[in-house]
Amino acid sequence: MQTVTTPVPSALAHRVVGTDVTLVGPDGRPLADQEVRVEQVRHAFGFGNIGFDLIGLANGETGRPAGAGDDDAAMHHEVGSAAPEQAEHLAELWLDVFNMATLPFYWRAFEPERGRPDTVRLRRAAQWFAERGVTVKGHPLVWHTLAPSWLLGLPTDEVERAVRDRITRDVTDMAGAVTVWDAINEVVIMPVFTAEENAVTPLAQRLGRVGIVRLAFDTARAADPSVTLLLNDFNLSPAYEQLVEECLEAGVRIDALGLQSHMHQGYWGEEKTQAVLERFARFGLPLHLTETTLVSGDLMPPEIVDLNDYQVPSWPSTPDGEARQADELVRHCTTLMAHPSVEAFTYWGISDDGAWLGAPAGLVRTDGTPKPAYDALRRLVKEDWWLAPTTVRTDDAGRVRVEGFAGTYRVEVGGRSAAFELGAQGPRAVEVSPV
Repeated sequence: MQTVTTPVPSALAHRVVGTDVTLVGPDGRPLADQEVRVEQVRHAFGFGNIGFDLIGLANGETGRPAGAGDDDAAMHHEVGSAAPEQAEHLAELWLDVFNMATLPFYWRAFEPERGRPDTVRLRRAAQWFAERGVTVKGHPLVWHTLAPSWLLGLPTDEVERAVRDRITRDVTDMAGAVTVWDAINEVVIMPVFTAEENAVTPLAQRLGRVGIVRLAFDTARAADPSVTLLLNDFNLSPAYEQLVEECLEAGVRIDALGLQSHMHQGYWGEEKTQAVLERFARFGLPLHLTETTLVSGDLMPPEIVDLNDYQVPSWPSTPDGEARQADELVRHCTTLMAHPSVEAFTYWGISDDGAWLGAPAGLVRTDGTPKPAYDALRRLVKEDWWLAPTTVRTDDAGRVRVEGFAGTYRVEVGGRSAAFELGAQGPRAVEVSPV
């Protein structure tokens, strides 16, 4: 039996799955001694990016949405869509590498006036990605930052009802299009947050951290039992570990842990990254690196504690910075792929245009040209970690063996094709009938 295989370094061998594929004709008989073309279609591993820039394109908009130039929107990247003249080009670059999109459900921007959420526009965007084979995640359902101002002044009981109603409505409305949610964001700091007045922090104080996590997860799961729900945080200290422990002990069902890795102040390095992964892998839950950034210009000074406090009039990308960013992104992604608990990572921005904090952290320059980091990531995802189209012959039983990264593959024989999965659960024989 001939074998189609993806050569990989030993550190990534656990990502490779082998399967015997038997091809049969319309009559059910094996297609023996036939020339077969095998190719990879999609990774099972989530290579993600935010999809904010493409919301306008997905909705057929001819200009930027209202508010896209506001300081608050630019700071949090809550609204921004790419300019129409760049959107189609960005979409081509985006779809050529990524298979998982994060869309913004920041409550303040999503529902600035109570009872008038931006549901139609965000669902169209989610469907646009889903139609192109992209997994869509909503970010986030509960967060103290960017909570709507109309919650202020309401009794805490009414705030709780509004939070529950928001979760139920949005998870229900997005069912089938958004299949992953950051159920709650940055809970470690939530009860003690003082940077701005909001109505969610008092609710977290009353319910406690575990209580508000339970509220988010239980309400979302009741609305759509099929969704994958993440607990997400930037605070990767022992306090987050304690929160995870307490939630699991209390019976809260967490599907995956979200770990933010905004590296505006410099690359963590392999040793720190590995240590973080090991600390959180002990819970036996899948790990998602939910928010990754690496700048291609000057680094943010190390004395800055809250990244939002660093405001500069100009933060350009530089040739030296772009070379550094490319090298660090390859090293970071390779470290993540080498750890068996990591099942997804999301880079926080395709373009420098409107990037979070104005940092040159995107993979594409403001003029639409890819940076070296984009090219380097594409080589990893679509070349080094990808099964190139290969032609082999079936044996007397109509079989070929396929070994590659877990994901979706296609076989073609005699002008007919069929898709099959190489599953992360391990090798198993697959029978396909090309049509």
